[in-house]
Amino acid sequence: MAKIYFKHSKPSKKMSPKKETINFLLSYSKALQVFKSRSLTFECVAN
Repeated sequence: MAKIYFKHSKPSKKMSPKKETINFLLSYSKALQVFKSRSLTFECVAN
């Protein structure tokens, strides 16, 4: 079986999200509503 693993991992670059991604996630979380009724959970995205 061929070796597919590296002995040393390369250092990863620090990643940062774009402003558009942050704005999308914030607006989605503001529009998301979760309703719980007995044993059921309903998720509604109000756009």
